[in-house]
Amino acid sequence: MPKKIYILIVPILLAVLAVIYYKKEILILLNSKGYDASKQTAVFHGTTVKVPAKISETALSYAIDQDESKPTSPDVLGSKAKRKRIEVDLTNQKLYAYEGDDKKMSFDVSTGKWALTPTGEFRIWTKIKYSTMSGGSKALGTYYYLPNVPFTMYFYKDYGIHGAYWHDNFGHPMSHGCVNMRPAEAEKLFYWASPSISEDANSVLATDDNKGTPVIVYGTTPEE
Repeated sequence: MPKKIYILIVPILLAVLAVIYYKKEILILLNSKGYDASKQTAVFHGTTVKVPAKISETALSYAIDQDESKPTSPDVLGSKAKRKRIEVDLTNQKLYAYEGDDKKMSFDVSTGKWALTPTGEFRIWTKIKYSTMSGGSKALGTYYYLPNVPFTMYFYKDYGIHGAYWHDNFGHPMSHGCVNMRPAEAEKLFYWASPSISEDANSVLATDDNKGTPVIVYGTTPEE
């Protein structure tokens, strides 16, 4: 193969492979255009649900007032900073937010029922204020189409922590693999966790200078 053609083909092949490998991540970002007021209805397992109005983002000002959206200060005498982390306890359907050994928040959640939530140690790779999610199977009665899903924190591929307006059964498995939270509680966690996001932005990607908060998922999902 002539050298010039080889030089042209290799970058194209690498780009194609990257698109295939990161297909889910790319689709997530393409669906993160902000709140869409034209989307008034959602579908969850055959049930039509009204999409709520755009949430008044009170937690942002709260986080700034309390300095919760910024990195915590190091302890005295040169000890390590109180690093933030999120823990998801599948067994008890709980989410905990820590700064060092201090538990700052605790919430009831709903993890995977129709697909299991992955366990392990992860890190938030993007945060999106509003996005569209869809999947499942119409034939099996598990189809869902959910516009304007609020305050999503993706931690592993297309698995994320986010607000859920289509059910109120928190504390029990109810998702297709994600971690469902009450929207107001998801909002608070969204602004507490990193990467930091500006008030006028709908999404942010984690970088070396703006790393995502670690997410640790453990336990066994109850069979309900």
